[in-house]
Amino acid sequence: MKYLLYLLPLIIFIVISSVRELNEGALGTKSNPVKIYFTPSVDAKRISFNAKELTDYLEKETGYYYTTAVPASFVAVVEAFGSGKADIASINTFSYLMAQAKYGAEALLRIVRDGNETSYRGQIITRVDSGIDSLSQINGKKMAYVDPSSTSGYILPKALLDRLGIHPSETAFAMRHDNVVTMVYQKQVDVGATYSAPPDSKTGAIMDARMRVLKQFPDVAKKIKIIGYTQRIPNDPWVFRKDMPKKMKEKIVDALLKYVKTPEGQKSLYDIYDIKGLIRTKDSDYDGLRKLLKKAHISFETVKKKK
Repeated sequence: MKYLLYLLPLIIFIVISSVRELNEGALGTKSNPVKIYFTPSVDAKRISFNAKELTDYLEKETGYYYTTAVPASFVAVVEAFGSGKADIASINTFSYLMAQAKYGAEALLRIVRDGNETSYRGQIITRVDSGIDSLSQINGKKMAYVDPSSTSGYILPKALLDRLGIHPSETAFAMRHDNVVTMVYQKQVDVGATYSAPPDSKTGAIMDARMRVLKQFPDVAKKIKIIGYTQRIPNDPWVFRKDMPKKMKEKIVDALLKYVKTPEGQKSLYDIYDIKGLIRTKDSDYDGLRKLLKKAHISFETVKKKK
């Protein structure tokens, strides 16, 4: 009886856990699907439409059920790991560092873009008729960034300008790369920061953030020019929750690598985030960015204060 009293708390815990498991179902079941989050760097409708093809394939390949979500901000994706709302996320590099530091999230895949690019950089754009031809002329001008947690659309460009002692008179956060391009095009701001990408190797067509508004502004390549670049960093990772079962992670990673090699997968992932491929990655691949942020005195707390 004495030992039973000692064991009673453990027995109660096991019973409660078992009841919760029965109510919620194991991760990957229809009642508790694997939750995939996407950063809101492009139109949410575009992501959701193409993500359906991805989840359909993953369900057939892995036997698990999936659901997707596109939160309102980059930081919201990070916090979804802390609240248990996200199991997997296609996330930008800075947000990954935050999710890893706070919640132990693990980068297992990294995206590959056009030209077999496995790293990227930010760029600073302005209108051809703005009279601005160099970064030094940004002093006293209006500038648009993407999001306080956007690596190429804020973190790197801001660090670059600070290092050069350049300070815009006003700044705004447009929340998406295409919105930044639109603000510059429509003269709402003088300059903007977005992701960069090399032109198509075969056609010479633009592949950077200006591409996202080509349908709306067909002459965007002629009206908006690039006046500066940041340094390069590893491409955005696909991140997995720390305590997600290892076998489940491996199975999903293998399925994603298989999916991106199919014609349907290539189209779907390209339509979501301009992804040409996926490669395996690890946390240490992002140590260079950690050093850059430390050198620039950029912390998670200072970025969150700008929200």
